[in-house]
Amino acid sequence: MRKALSHLKQNDPVMRRLIERLGPYRIEYAPADFSTLVRSIVLQQLSGKVAVTLYRRLVEALEDGGAVTPEAILRLPEHRMRAIGLSGAKISYIRNAARECAEGRLDLGRLETAPDEEVIRELTRIKGIGTWTAHMYLIFALRRPDVLPVGDLGIRVAVHREYHLPDLPAPAEVERLGRPWRPYASVASWYLWRSLGDGAGLYPKTDS
Repeated sequence: MRKALSHLKQNDPVMRRLIERLGPYRIEYAPADFSTLVRSIVLQQLSGKVAVTLYRRLVEALEDGGAVTPEAILRLPEHRMRAIGLSGAKISYIRNAARECAEGRLDLGRLETAPDEEVIRELTRIKGIGTWTAHMYLIFALRRPDVLPVGDLGIRVAVHREYHLPDLPAPAEVERLGRPWRPYASVASWYLWRSLGDGAGLYPKTDS
């Protein structure tokens, strides 16, 4: 990690100031399993507090002591998923992912050693899983060091503030500004999220 921080500080003065202001890199990882994928889907386009509530309700509604497995999700009736507050679209997306895993078309274990682009391709072919969810899985579950979620609103807001831009940057602008961060874009992303406040945008914090 020392190498990553040294690289960021040497190649980007804004990142150097962020690192010096925010202190040590203390990312918290999530398990590389189906529960993390489900939680990522629940998080899509929701505030952290709402997502926390929905995910906890989902866990409590499951059999097997709340273990979030494909089989447990598929056994849970859709009407019970609606009752805890999940939208029809989210229910469909979660069940799609459960079927893919249960029927062997999606092997999350194999993704642990797959290249980033293959992980993104495998996850986003499932309806309801977009690039943002794949990026979160890469960073927080698979611990990949060079992922830049350019479409994440938190990242864009942080870049807007820290780089004193006149407008909220488009994803292409975030990508351009992030070139000096490579090959440690995940670390830079964590500092940008962290700059928004305690736990802001930091994915594993959502279930604590």
